[in-house]
This record gives sequence, structure tokens and C-alpha cells, in this order.
Amino acid sequence: MFELDVRSRLPVYEQLVEKFKQLIISEVLKADEQLPSVRVLAKQLTINPNTIQKAYRELERQGFIYSVKGKGSFAAPAIKSVSSEKLDRLTDELKKLAAEIMYLGMPKEDICEILSEIEQMVKGGDGVDTD
Repeated sequence: MFELDVRSRLPVYEQLVEKFKQLIISEVLKADEQLPSVRVLAKQLTINPNTIQKAYRELERQGFIYSVKGKGSFAAPAIKSVSSEKLDRLTDELKKLAAEIMYLGMPKEDICEILSEIEQMVKGGDGVDTD
């Protein structure tokens, strides 16, 4: 499904969270599609099942997946009515990141190009790399 970077400074469970979010946002994992069980994924990735469980809990907390007792975890359908509080928080984060990127010298055109790439990924465009 994907690979993890054991040399990364980012903890393994956070890498898992980001990978699954990318798969869900780009609709590689469709709404209500079942995720691999904790045991199966732990065996495939040769990591501790507790790490997988921690990532699944975080994904559920963020609203990207949901769990059904005795059935497993599933990709959550896209939320059409996002809370304005969360949208405001994410907008503030985006402004801070954009300001920092511009301060470091990236031109506005490059930022716009990145946003276009993200838009294509979210809309399920071609060339989405999920490795």
C-alpha cells in the first residue's frame, strides 16, 4: 500500500496518518471502503500493532475514518459541512505557511502552481503519487 521512512524525524504513526489522509483525500480510498485490519497492516509494514492503532485513533479523531465494532475501520465520506471554527483554524495555518514560504523567497506564481497541484489531487486528477 505504501512505505514508511524509518529514518524520518516524523514518528511512524504520524507518517501513517499522513499517508492515509492522502489516500482518502485523493479518493484512492473511497468513502466507506474498509481499511486493512491493525494486525494485517502491522504484519505488512513490520511495525508494532499499537502504532497502527494509534494512527487509526488519530484518523478517527480528525474525522477521516470511522470504526464499526467487530467490523473494522472505514474511510469516512467527505464532510460537506465543515465547522467554521476548523476552517478558520486551517485558513490561519495556511496564511502562516504561505507567509513563511514567501519570506524564504518562493515567488507567488510557484505557490499558485502548488495550490493547483493540490486542487488536482483533491479532485482525483492524474499523476497522484501515493507511494
